[in-house]
Amino acid sequence: MKPVSRAAIDDAVELTELVNNAYRGESSKKGWTTEAHLLGGQRVDVETMTGYLLNPAIMILKYVNTDHHITGCVYLQVRNQKLYLGMLSVNPNEQANGIGRQLLHEAELLAFQLECTAITMTVISSRKELLDWYIRRGYKPTGEVIPFHNDEKFGIPKEVIQLLVLDKEI
Repeated sequence: MKPVSRAAIDDAVELTELVNNAYRGESSKKGWTTEAHLLGGQRVDVETMTGYLLNPAIMILKYVNTDHHITGCVYLQVRNQKLYLGMLSVNPNEQANGIGRQLLHEAELLAFQLECTAITMTVISSRKELLDWYIRRGYKPTGEVIPFHNDEKFGIPKEVIQLLVLDKEI
């Protein structure tokens, strides 16, 4: 069985738990991708995740371990001939095992197959270690800065947050 495949509606609850554990709360602090010091609350809820999975314009790839648990995922959507990549998540206990790199590689293959010109994403500007990780993989800041969207449902920032746009040509 290939570890990376397209997520299905039956995966919504497990994906939601994975994303929230990777980004927010105490469990996220075990990994290096935590946003818990910047934002409280949840990163995504089951309703939103279900909406993503039902939307034909959105694809979520999942990484499944040998015990059949989802330990990684990534959100992908074609926008203006670019593949937008978001919510790259890996279980904090599994980080640094190549799961994120494998999901990123699969996203790049998909972008090529879909004849996208680039992959684009946003990263919190203060997340230097995360920015550096993407830069080492060929992504470059475009110079575009976007204000963070405040949404009480998904956590109000503890400080002003800006998002940097990164691109990688395909």
